[in-house]
Amino acid sequence: MAFLPVASALMSDLPAPASPADSSPDHDLFDKIVNLSKRRGIAFQSADIYGGFRSTYDYGPVGVLLLRNVKDAWWRSMVQMRHDVVGLDAAILGPPQVWEASGHLANFTDPLVDCTNCQARHRLDKLDDPNVCPTCGKTGTFTEPRDFNLMFKTQAGPVAGAGADCYLRPETAQGMFVNFMNVVNSSRKKPPFGIAQIGKSFRNEITPGNFVFRTREFEQMEMEFFVPPAEADEWYRYWCQERFQWYLDHGMPENLLRLRPHAADELSHYSSGTSDVEFLFPWGWDELEGIANRGNYDLTQHQSHSGQSLEYYDQAANERYLPHVIEPAAGATRTAFAFLIAAYNEVEVKGETRTVLRLHHRIAPYKVAVLPLSKKPELTGPCLEMLRAIQPHFMCDYDETQSIGKRYARQDEIGTPYCVTFDFDSVEDRAVTVRERDTMEQERIPIEGLVRYLQEKMQ
Repeated sequence: MAFLPVASALMSDLPAPASPADSSPDHDLFDKIVNLSKRRGIAFQSADIYGGFRSTYDYGPVGVLLLRNVKDAWWRSMVQMRHDVVGLDAAILGPPQVWEASGHLANFTDPLVDCTNCQARHRLDKLDDPNVCPTCGKTGTFTEPRDFNLMFKTQAGPVAGAGADCYLRPETAQGMFVNFMNVVNSSRKKPPFGIAQIGKSFRNEITPGNFVFRTREFEQMEMEFFVPPAEADEWYRYWCQERFQWYLDHGMPENLLRLRPHAADELSHYSSGTSDVEFLFPWGWDELEGIANRGNYDLTQHQSHSGQSLEYYDQAANERYLPHVIEPAAGATRTAFAFLIAAYNEVEVKGETRTVLRLHHRIAPYKVAVLPLSKKPELTGPCLEMLRAIQPHFMCDYDETQSIGKRYARQDEIGTPYCVTFDFDSVEDRAVTVRERDTMEQERIPIEGLVRYLQEKMQ
């Protein structure tokens, strides 16, 4: 697949898509990840005691840390470590004018068909054969396609039926476009610069599925990078490289990733180039993140509909222009899911098969597990004192139940990089045993230097 000619040339030195022969989907892995998620408190079906609510999930004690770490790692790379990107937290509710200008009211639809034989509902554009129902196998049983708008509509106001129509945002991007001049005026940034945001979005998906991969409520990590028009292609190329490398830097194996440029017939009408960072999920290659060259479409639309100028005045060149926008947009929930899949390993320990999540330390829910060898007070007391000294520096778990081997296995299963065991000798020699997750090697470290030791290990 290739871009339009100008974009195709720019992509020549980007990572090449992996061929299907490099890796194969593991269909059993999906069930293993789902079972692990419930067993270890990563994600639960929402309203589980009432039979569950389809396509919604609650993140448990481990999952909420995993998701937070994914978002923190993204924010660190996209905002903290840069001087040309600032943050924003825009509202979830929005008036119809925003979504009319963006095109969502008219165009944010999926073609929907119903099978008259089995009553199954399908997206027409996702069917392998538009005449055959994949649920019952019957031919020629579909209704005429209907457009189904994916936005959630509600009303703002205290009286039912009397409020103003509004919508839950289907993406975080529009909040950054409508706040473009607010950010320019308050931060004194000038193109090229970016506005980054992490937040909830809502889409009334017809066919959600694959666990947390496609849900109706999800979190996005998006950045709009505003650039002078002449620099758009260069910055598009830059962000494709930058975003692909981010996944590698945080522990994704390269054979499970590819950067796939969109073909000309896939591009949105406003896009001169789009590439997806794709991951090899258990069902095959699917999107983690899209990087799009959106041109000045969004600012043009909001300027036209609002009547407010969104042009940037370049004093040095004495000219006004609408910046073009490069948009890297990732799903936080599906990215966390992909990290789980990529980190999943099974190892043999003393004839027993164990699960080990080899998560990068920035992504791992807990960085350190503190484990007293025994529940006796002479160990738990000073061990808890040591825990309090570590907690300002790392997210820690504390576990004093069952044998030390079983506790190691539990920590391996949730991806904790280091376990610190306080034993009977620790009371006398003021040293502890540090076990590394991936090698299972153990080292005796003085308590006084423990924090520094862990910090060096997890730089």
